[in-house]
Amino acid sequence: MLAELTALLDSVPDSATRAEYASAIIESNCLDKATASTRRLSNQRIGELYALDPAVALFRVLRRLWSADHAGRPLIALLVAIARDPILAASVPPVIELELGEESRKDPIAKAIRQVVGDRLNDAILDKVVRNVSSSWAQAGHLAGRTFKRRVQVTPTPGAVALALYLGYVTGYRGFELMDSPWMQVLDATPSQATDLALGAKRIGLIDIRISDRIVDLSLRRLDPRGALE
Repeated sequence: MLAELTALLDSVPDSATRAEYASAIIESNCLDKATASTRRLSNQRIGELYALDPAVALFRVLRRLWSADHAGRPLIALLVAIARDPILAASVPPVIELELGEESRKDPIAKAIRQVVGDRLNDAILDKVVRNVSSSWAQAGHLAGRTFKRRVQVTPTPGAVALALYLGYVTGYRGFELMDSPWMQVLDATPSQATDLALGAKRIGLIDIRISDRIVDLSLRRLDPRGALE
C-alpha cells in the first residue's frame, strides 16, 4: 500500500491524530476510492499496517523519517509493515535469501505463510495473499519483473538504516550486532555499509552514534524524542 500511504501522509500534517487520518481517508477521500466501503476498508488496512497513530512509537518514527528521507520511503514503509504484519514477516526469509537474479517462486512463500496462519486460510485465499506479499516486495524494490519476479538488490538509505537500527534495538540487538540484525539484512546492507549509512544518519540529525573497534554507542532520542529510547 505504498501509493496509498504516500498519498495519505502527503494529505495530513505531521501532528494529525488517528481520527484525523481516518477523516482524511473516509470523509475527504484523499486516496480517491470509489465507494464509502472501500474508503473504510482502506482506513482499516492502512491502520493495521502502519498504526496511523502518534501514540504508537513506531508510527512516530515512520512519520519522522518520511519527511527526512524521501528516497528511503519504500524501504521504510516495508520495515514498518514487517514489524506489524506477521504474514509479511513470514515472507522475509524466502525473499531475502534468494540469490540475485533468482526467480521468486510461490511455494516457498506460501509454505512460510502457512506456518503462521495454519489452516485459517484456504488455498485460494493463500494464493491471493502470496500475490499481495510479492507485490509488497516488488514495491520495496527487492523483486522485479512482470510474469516472473526475480531478486534484485536494493539500495539502503540513511533513513532506512536508522529505522533498522531502531527496530533492531527494540527487538534486543545491541552493539555491533545491530549492524547485522535481520532488519539490516532486509535492506541488503552489509555491516560495513550499515556502519557508513548509520554515520550518514547521524550527520543529518536522525540519530546519535559512535562506532569504534566494533563498539557501538547508540542513542535514538533524535529519532523519537517523545519515546526517549536509548
